This record gives sequence, structure tokens and C-alpha cells, in this order.
Amino acid sequence: MRLRKKPWVKDEIVSYGRLVVLDPEKNRGQWKEWFGNDQPIHIELGTGKGNFITTLAEQNPSVNYIGVEVREEVLISAVRKAANKGLTNITFLWFNITKIDEVFAEDEVSRIFLNFSDPWPKSGHAKRRLTHTEFLKRYKKILERGQEIHLKTDNEKLFEFSLNELSNNDFRLKNITLDLHNSKFEEAKSVMTEYEQKFVSRGMKIYRLEAVYQ
Repeated sequence: MRLRKKPWVKDEIVSYGRLVVLDPEKNRGQWKEWFGNDQPIHIELGTGKGNFITTLAEQNPSVNYIGVEVREEVLISAVRKAANKGLTNITFLWFNITKIDEVFAEDEVSRIFLNFSDPWPKSGHAKRRLTHTEFLKRYKKILERGQEIHLKTDNEKLFEFSLNELSNNDFRLKNITLDLHNSKFEEAKSVMTEYEQKFVSRGMKIYRLEAVYQ
């Protein structure tokens, strides 16, 4: 873990105890033991300020949630939300997603959420997109077969790119929508990220899909 911009963040993060795991590699293969139960584990990669994952954790106490975020200036907002809600089925990792398979063991994760990831629009930056084949290889190492990746984005080109990458990497696509908030998927649009709330208020389309690891 590297402190980059705000020296006070580390002290505050440490003060939240089990809400933030500072050395997550040590829990690889043992996350259910860490939570103290056999509940499924759902992770959000790029959790931002945490509205999405803390809302899910509040609504679904029978699921354990882990939010992964490398930017400490936004992660602290997510941790505060979880603390204020008194959640016990959630924790956060201040960690770089590129090393996600060093944190979770094979079949340890039951769902992955990718919400409004950086689209990296330049073609030369394609490998940085969180749905690039190289990232999907990492996800396949940790995701149980038959389980899913759920993706939301406001970026049409990233959505098209993701459809192709997922289809070419052993994922079966379902529940695809090009305009989530004018669709039939009521549950999927009931919990929003901060970005999503802003985009929807502006009348922007939200693209969404579910991808099953076969």
C-alpha cells in the first residue's frame, strides 16, 4: 500500500479497524474464515465513494462484500459510509486491481461488479480497460464457474469492447440493455453509484450486462 497524496488518510483508514484490510494478500484463500461465515463473496473493482456497494451490503446481509479501490481520496468516503451504516458484512481493500489474483484464490469470488470503469478511450490504452482479455484472465482465476460479472457504463465504445472481450473469453452474456433506466431490469437500476445518479439526472443512457463464467 502506497500513500500518495493525503498523509492524513492512512491514519483515518487504520482507525476503522476491520473495515479496511491493509495486507489483503495474507487473506488469500481465507476470506470466508476472515468474515467468520460461509456466505458468498461479491467484490466491486473500483468501488469509488461506495454508494453502490454499501447499499447492497445493507440490503443483503447474507452476502459478504469487498470493495477494491486504489484512490485513497475516494476510498475514505466509502469506508465512512459503511461505518455510519454499522455494516458488518463488508470490507475494503486499498489495492491495485492489476494484482487482484494475488488477493483471492481460485473459486473464492461469487460475483464481480465493474461499475463505470475508466474507458481508456485511446486504442493504445486498451490493455488498461478492466474488461481487456488480460484482466478477464485474472478474474477467471478467482471467479467460481457459473457465477457472474455485472458491468455498468455510460460509455458506448467501452460497452461494445466489453461485449466482444467477454464473448471471446468463456463468458455467456445475458440481460443486456443499452438503456438500463428505461428497461425492465428493475432490480439492476434500483441501486446506483454516485456517477450513475449524476448521469441519470442528465438523461444519459446507462449500458449494462451480466456475463456468466462458463
